[in-house]
Amino acid sequence: MSRTVTQGVRRPKRSSTPLTLAMGAMLLYALLPLFWLLMSSTKDADSLVNSFGLWFGDGFHLFGNLHDVLTYDNGIYLRWFANTLMYAVVGAGGAALISTAGGYALAKYRFRGRAALSALVLGAVAIPGSALAVPTYLLFSKMGVVDTPWAVLLPSLVSPFGVYLMKVYAQEAVPDSMLEAARIDGSGEIRTFFTISLRLLAPGFVTVLLFALVATWNNYFLPLIVLSDPDWFPLTVGLNQWNSMATGAAGSGATTAHFYPLVVTGSVLAIVPLVVAFLFLQRFWQSGLAAGSVKQ
Repeated sequence: MSRTVTQGVRRPKRSSTPLTLAMGAMLLYALLPLFWLLMSSTKDADSLVNSFGLWFGDGFHLFGNLHDVLTYDNGIYLRWFANTLMYAVVGAGGAALISTAGGYALAKYRFRGRAALSALVLGAVAIPGSALAVPTYLLFSKMGVVDTPWAVLLPSLVSPFGVYLMKVYAQEAVPDSMLEAARIDGSGEIRTFFTISLRLLAPGFVTVLLFALVATWNNYFLPLIVLSDPDWFPLTVGLNQWNSMATGAAGSGATTAHFYPLVVTGSVLAIVPLVVAFLFLQRFWQSGLAAGSVKQ
């Protein structure tokens, strides 16, 4: 009986040219607007209108544009930036903590109505936030919190997707035997959660934190409805106000071209914190997604 010896022979790896081309096209699609934004932030108003968008214009005006953005209207952009930072840190941090506690409870405790509550959370994931903006405004109007930071912060604390993600993650990340051992040693449920479970849930916590951070940082429709005082605007609403002035949509129709560099350069500054957050937390984000995708 003969047998062909194949040990030690490595088959050449096959490359998928169509897949590589598709991934390259997706990467180009994602990076091209960012490249245009970076190039446009180095131009003045005339170059933005008349020059090719994907290359430098007449002169390098980045530092002048940065100065104009930070000093226009007594530095209102800095106020918008601080507002956005407050909404993102408090809202995203609170949403991540609440989602972690809620998902952990749904995954590790047995109580009456648990299945119905899990189904309610899953159903809430399918409801877009824009559909709740008007009812939220009417509710907050009755509560008297319209045109205050609470009108933006309170909805930011609610993340059904985060609760569901943490429920799936906690089922695999926190062993039941470890919880039983902690109970036998006399540890209370709250102490067990903060000293043991929360450490095991850290990758999932950071994953939810990043999702909530991006959603809160880019939130536009809700602040547009519930805020009318420019001193409480986030960057999204403030930059859109500048864009309206640039296109003349808010006035008599006349174009105010000098607002174009403000809008573009302000947009560049607005994405920097998100890029830094992703670069700093990406290892936790990747591990959190991988562990949370374990099939039950």
